[in-house]
Amino acid sequence: MSTATESAVTEEELAAGRRAYDLDRRHVFHSWSAQKQIKPMTVTKAEGSYVWDGDGNRLLDFSSQLVNTNIGHQHPKVVAAIQEQAGKLCTIAPQYVNDARSEAARLVSELTPGNLDTVFFTNGGADAIEHAIRMARLHTGRYKVLSAYRSYHGGTALAINVTGDPRRLANDYGNAGTVHFHAPFLYRTQFHSTTEDEECQRALEHLEQLILLEGPAAFAAVVLESIPGTAGIMVPPPGYLAGVRELTRKYGIMFIADEVMAGFGRSGKWFAIEHAEGVEPDLITFAKGVNSGYVPLGGVAISDEIAATFADTAYPGGLTYSGHPLACAAAVATIGAMRDEGMVENAAFLGSDVFGPGLAALAERHPSVGEVRGTGAFWAIELVKNRDTREPLAPYGGSSPAMNELIAACKERGLLPFANFNRIHVVPPLNVSEEEARTGLGILDEVLGLADSHTEA
Repeated sequence: MSTATESAVTEEELAAGRRAYDLDRRHVFHSWSAQKQIKPMTVTKAEGSYVWDGDGNRLLDFSSQLVNTNIGHQHPKVVAAIQEQAGKLCTIAPQYVNDARSEAARLVSELTPGNLDTVFFTNGGADAIEHAIRMARLHTGRYKVLSAYRSYHGGTALAINVTGDPRRLANDYGNAGTVHFHAPFLYRTQFHSTTEDEECQRALEHLEQLILLEGPAAFAAVVLESIPGTAGIMVPPPGYLAGVRELTRKYGIMFIADEVMAGFGRSGKWFAIEHAEGVEPDLITFAKGVNSGYVPLGGVAISDEIAATFADTAYPGGLTYSGHPLACAAAVATIGAMRDEGMVENAAFLGSDVFGPGLAALAERHPSVGEVRGTGAFWAIELVKNRDTREPLAPYGGSSPAMNELIAACKERGLLPFANFNRIHVVPPLNVSEEEARTGLGILDEVLGLADSHTEA
C-alpha cells in the first residue's frame, strides 16, 4: 500500500474527499449498482498514470478508468486546450460552425481508414451506436441488426439491446430488431474448434447461416467491436473481420465497426480495424480515447456512400451538444499530444515487449491463469478454478468472493485494476512508462498467488 508520505494529497483535499463521499452516499445514483450494497472509492486527485484515493493512497491506474484515459490523467496540453477554449467559446449550438469542431472532424477523418471522411459528433459511445444504426437503417431501408453475444455497445435503449452480454437482459423486450450471433473465441469456442483457423471459418459459416435463416433482406447492419473490450479482449483470428466484410457486401448489409474502446491507439494502432489489413467498414463509432474522456465526446465516422444518402434528404437526428467546443478542443489537443509523444507507438511497444511476454510468464507461473490475450495496451487475464475444465473464477455475468479478494489485494498493493466477471484486464494509459508497466505486472504476480489458492488440484 502507498504510504501517506508518498501521497501528494493535502489535508484539505482529504477533508473535501470525505465530504464528497458523504454527499455521494446521500444523493448520487450509481451505474449498474444496487445502491445500498456499494462503497465507491473516492478519488481525491489524479495525475499521469496515478490516482489517489480518499485515504491519500496512490494507486497505479491499470484500468484507465473505463479504458478511456488513454493519455493518462491531467495531461497538461489537453488541460490547457480546454482552458483556452473556455476563455474563447464555451458552447455553441450544433447548427453553427466552430473551429474546434471543424478541426476535430478533420483530424478524425484523417485517421480513419478508407473514405470515412464525414463525422457526426455525439456525447459518447452509446449514442454513437444509436446514430450509426439509425443511419444504416435509413440508408438501406432495412431494420434488423446483427451483433455478437460477447459484446458491449452502450447503456441507452437500442445500444443495450445490441449489447450481447448479460447486462442487456433486464432491458431486453425483444422489440429492438437485434439478432445475436457467436463471434470467434477459441478459448471458449461454441464451434468445437481446435485451431484459430477452424474457429474463424466456423464462426463465419455460423454468421452466414444466421443471415440466411433470418432473411438477408431484413438486415441493415452488423455491429461488431473490432476487438471486443469489456467482453474479454478477444482479438479476432486472422481473416475473420475480412470475412465479415465480405458477407456484408454479399448481402447488402452495412458494417459498423465499434471502436469506442479499442480505438485511438488502445490496440497499438489508431483504430483496431487496421489490424485486419484492407478492411474498411461503412461506419465507425468512437468515443473514450478520442479525448481521453476529459470532456464527454463520441462520434460516427461515415463513408461517402452513406453520407450521400443525406446530401439532399434531411437526417432525422441530432444532439444539443453535438460537437461541443470544449470536447472538440480536448480531442484536437489529445490527438496532437498522442502524435507528438508517440503514444500509439508506445502502446505497440508495450504490447510486444512488456505485456505480451510479461503476461505469458505470469500464465506459466500461476495455475489460476487460463489464458492471457491482447495487443498493445489492451490485455485480459482469464482466471479459472481449473485449467482443464476452464471453470471460471467467477460466473459469466457475475462476480465471486475470490474475485473480490483479488481486486481488494490489488488496491492494497497500490494498483487500481479493471475487472469484469472472471477477468482482470491490463489496460493502463498508452503513455504509461515501461517501469510503471512492469511495476503493475509485479503487483499482479503477487495477487495471482492468492488466485492460485482458489484453484482445484
